[in-house]
Amino acid sequence: MSSEYQTAETLDVKGQSCPMPIVKTKQAIDDLEDGDVLEVVATDAGSMSDIRGWAEGTDGVELLEQVEEEGLYIHYVRKTE
Repeated sequence: MSSEYQTAETLDVKGQSCPMPIVKTKQAIDDLEDGDVLEVVATDAGSMSDIRGWAEGTDGVELLEQVEEEGLYIHYVRKTE
């Protein structure tokens, strides 16, 4: 996993499929402070497009990076406001 980002929290949504990774990511982001980075670890390949689309259409979040690694889909999302 990337050590490029100082993550405030890691959200484990392995084994969950749409829409739960998005629902849980939104809940976790709401609990963070501005500027905090959330690491989301999923096993659902659809989370790559789902989280990207959610971040692009949602004010107050920025998708920093998405990584596919050994069957895991890892997303780094920053709360911006």
